[in-house]
Amino acid sequence: MTAITVILRDGTMREVEATAGMSVMEAIRDAGIDELLAMCGGCCSCATCHVYVEDGDGTLPPISPDEDDLLDSSDHRHARSRLSCQLILTNADAALRIRIAPED
Repeated sequence: MTAITVILRDGTMREVEATAGMSVMEAIRDAGIDELLAMCGGCCSCATCHVYVEDGDGTLPPISPDEDDLLDSSDHRHARSRLSCQLILTNADAALRIRIAPED
């Protein structure tokens, strides 16, 4: 198990327990946080699970061309933007801090 910090849109911080191999999106939803729509269920086809990686991104997989294209559709994209469904956790991600992006 690993814990990640999730910052909600109102600035509230929540510690979320996660298992290596699951996505950040799954960890957030399993914790009962409903700010991520994740309409496609994690298939990298909708960009409704947009987050900002604020800290601890050294072990995360690189952005794929599909993820990059989807993030281009967001008015809130910046250099730290990722789709949480594409961020697969490892045991080394204990320092990961994620902020949920504004809704498009």
